[in-house]
Amino acid sequence: MSRIKATLEGIKQHGEKALITFLTAGDPDLPTSAKLIHSLVEGGVDLIELGIPFSDPMADGPTIQAASERALAAGATLRGVLELVRDVRRYTNVPLVLMGYYNPVLQYGPERFAADAAEVGVDGLLLVDLPPEEAEELHPWLKSAGIDLITLLAPTTEEPRRSQLAAAAEGFLYYVSMTGVTGSQRVDAGAISRDVEQLRQLSPVPVAVGFGVSTAEDARAIASFSDAVVVGSALVQLIAEYGASPGLYDEVRAFAADLKGAVSQASPSA
Repeated sequence: MSRIKATLEGIKQHGEKALITFLTAGDPDLPTSAKLIHSLVEGGVDLIELGIPFSDPMADGPTIQAASERALAAGATLRGVLELVRDVRRYTNVPLVLMGYYNPVLQYGPERFAADAAEVGVDGLLLVDLPPEEAEELHPWLKSAGIDLITLLAPTTEEPRRSQLAAAAEGFLYYVSMTGVTGSQRVDAGAISRDVEQLRQLSPVPVAVGFGVSTAEDARAIASFSDAVVVGSALVQLIAEYGASPGLYDEVRAFAADLKGAVSQASPSA
C-alpha cells in the first residue's frame, strides 16, 4: 500500500479529514525548505505538496510565481528538489507530492525522473499542464516506480470526461475549487459542495479541494464535504513575509496547527 493511500485511509478510519499544504521547494532556499517541512509536520499536516520551481508557472497567481522566482534565483533545480526529499525522509514518513509543470520533468527524462523520485521517497506527482491523455510517455514509468500521478479536475470539466477522470484517479483527486490561478480569490464552499460530493461517489480515491483556501474558516467549511483540504498561497505568503528569519518556523507551525484544528472540527460527511 502506498504512503498516500495508507495515510488518507487511516485518517478516514478515524472519522477525520486530511490537511494538505503546499510550499515552493527552495523558497527562500533549500535548507530553509527542509526546516519548513519539519515545522509543517510538527503542526499536524498530513500530506505536503512541494512545488518544483519553474520560470513560467501559468496556473499560479503572483504569490506562488514570486516564490518560484526566489527559488530559481537561489539556485533550486529539480535535482535539488529530489535531494530535499531525500533529506526530509530521514525524519518523516508524511507523504510528499511534487507539484509543478511538465517541462522540468521532460528535460530530466521521464524514465530517469521516475526512478530517481522513487529512490528518494517521492509518493506522488501532480503536473498542472499535462492532461491525462498526453501522459503516456511518463505515466507507465511512474506506475512501475510506485508513484501516483495525481489528477486535477476543474469546475468547468464536463461529462463524460469528469466521470472518466474521477474513475481513473490515483492517490487523491485534486478538485480545483474555482476557475483562475492560485490565490486569486476566496473559495465559495457552497457553490462547489454538490460537485465535490458527486466526485466522491465516482472516485476510488479521496477528493481534495484546493485553490482559494486561505484561512482556518475556509478549511473547516471545505472539510465538511470533502476528504481533504489543500492550502497553498496563504502559506507561501507567510513564508515570503518572514523570509529566513528565526520566527518563521514557529509561525508556520502555528499556522499549520490552526488549519489542522479547523479541519479536525469539521462536521463529518459520508
